[in-house]
Amino acid sequence: MFIFLDEAGNFSGKGSSCFVIGGFITSDQKRTAKAFRKWQHRKFPKKIRRKNEVKFSDTGLNESLRLKTLSYFIKQDVRIFYSFLETKNIPLDYRNKRGLESGLLYAEAVVKTLRLLLPTDDLEFRVFRDARQLKKVPKSKFNKIVKAGLTPHLPAKVRFEIRSVDSASDTNIQIADWICGALYRYHCNTKNSEKYFLKLKNSIIAQDEMFKDHWLNENNKKPPRKR
Repeated sequence: MFIFLDEAGNFSGKGSSCFVIGGFITSDQKRTAKAFRKWQHRKFPKKIRRKNEVKFSDTGLNESLRLKTLSYFIKQDVRIFYSFLETKNIPLDYRNKRGLESGLLYAEAVVKTLRLLLPTDDLEFRVFRDARQLKKVPKSKFNKIVKAGLTPHLPAKVRFEIRSVDSASDTNIQIADWICGALYRYHCNTKNSEKYFLKLKNSIIAQDEMFKDHWLNENNKKPPRKR
């Protein structure tokens, strides 16, 4: 399987109460990429029809066209998976005197999210993620964390690959951006949130909320409120 991964929101809580990470899986990455470009060239406004990258948040799009585009993606038989978290629930384990260990948190969020696709008998497990700089986590360390978290649960002869790609040159990552953007709106309860979720709902094969019950454990004490 080919797995395309992106995210929406941030961990800091500034301007964002939640964080979404996920995307879709497909057995034919060329077909989904071709379908998006075909839709873009025919349906998007002229000023963005030839752009290399069109994100869900692009100001050249209106709400009606965003919803229609999501419906079109679903017809391409994409299978959606994702995790989300409320930033207020991030454990103290990811914080130190210098701030949030966002790079480590992101790497472990990727592992937790990809585990939603396991177990699998597929002998190809190829992950493509949007390229981004991670705090104190270089690409080699990130790949090591992800492989350590997934390899024991994959078939022995699987072709396991993790690749960082530029979303401007990878159409499928842009599709993942659209999916995460719509789910972000839903979980942050923003404009048209229910409509976006209903468009994707029947194609979601796995989902999870990270750290949901963390503060319910009596051993996990919340940090004191600032006065």
